[in-house]
Amino acid sequence: MPALSTRAIAHFGGLLRRQRRDLELELGRQGDTLNAVRAARSGGDADDEHDPEGPTLSDEWSLRAGVHAELAASLAAIDAALLRIDDGSYGRCLRRGEPIGRERLEARPAAKLCIHCAREG
Repeated sequence: MPALSTRAIAHFGGLLRRQRRDLELELGRQGDTLNAVRAARSGGDADDEHDPEGPTLSDEWSLRAGVHAELAASLAAIDAALLRIDDGSYGRCLRRGEPIGRERLEARPAAKLCIHCAREG
């Protein structure tokens, strides 16, 4: 499998930057939601465990905190991929050093492992 061309690297760089921008926006929205839940939880009139209308504030906090953490991890993976573009190692498996298939990179532009290594875990 040949290494990626300069044009392909530019394509994936653009994809990664767009994904990064979208993730930053969503991370900001999730942060705003976390702040709202935090404020509601700290309110003296919040009856967290006895709200018959739906999930408790603690449940909402756990859900939002989990989503926020996943988004932050995705952002870190994109940043790492952008660094690999800068240092010339993008598109190569970090474990085996072999090229990562273009199809895999189209599906997961931040992939750091080839499909074989990713399956191995």
